Amino acid sequence: MAAALAGNHISGNGPFTKQAEGLLRDMLGGQCDVLFTTSCTHALEMSALLLDLQPGDEVILPSFTFVSTANAYALRGASLKFVDIRPDTLNMDEQQVAAAITERTKAVVPVHYAGVACEMADLMKVADQAGAVVIEDAAHALAGSYQGKALGTLGQMAALSFHETKNFSCGEGGALVINDPKFKERAEILREKGTDRSQFFRGLVDKYTWRDVGSSYVASDLLAAFLVAQLQAAETIQGKRRELWERYHEAFAPLEAS
Repeated sequence: MAAALAGNHISGNGPFTKQAEGLLRDMLGGQCDVLFTTSCTHALEMSALLLDLQPGDEVILPSFTFVSTANAYALRGASLKFVDIRPDTLNMDEQQVAAAITERTKAVVPVHYAGVACEMADLMKVADQAGAVVIEDAAHALAGSYQGKALGTLGQMAALSFHETKNFSCGEGGALVINDPKFKERAEILREKGTDRSQFFRGLVDKYTWRDVGSSYVASDLLAAFLVAQLQAAETIQGKRRELWERYHEAFAPLEAS
């Protein structure tokens, strides 16, 4: 953070933003695009904008989740279809998703609750057959996996959280993960208040201008700098959390067995 201050770039999309996005790409396997945002909530809102949702379009999501999962799509006028959760994982029941799909379904939003993976193979199959986009709410799930693939890389898009309650934090922050390249260019525009400012800084346009709807979804480079330090210490952070988990698991095993 001191380096960000010394470099006189504390607004968004600076060198630490790019470094954080690169570290996240590496953690996710290197095949996706990552845009650092002000929150996971805003990443979800960006996904809704990218889908051009209209009133009457349906979005399927679990009945057990944080309000941001619903708000992002309700704000676009979509009809929310809640499905119940499985008692073993607390994740959306993939069989109920199959029953809830209609010709108006535009998106399915699985939430990897507490970092536990949803049954993504079944969910992806059902969504693909319906022509619906899958957006993973992976707020809890960075460093988790499903069948050898990183959570957040299975759907067309995903949203991550770096709120202070998460394993890796910068106080407030998030990221939109883009696994389908067709969403990348517009996502950059939406994040920059609807302008092609990112293209301007890459020298692709001679001046930037208003191109689309959007908002101020770019987070400060100061927050990105804080996050970079967290991501660089990812193995240490996860190791400590695992150590604590194992201690609790061992201590309570007799109660579980009784």
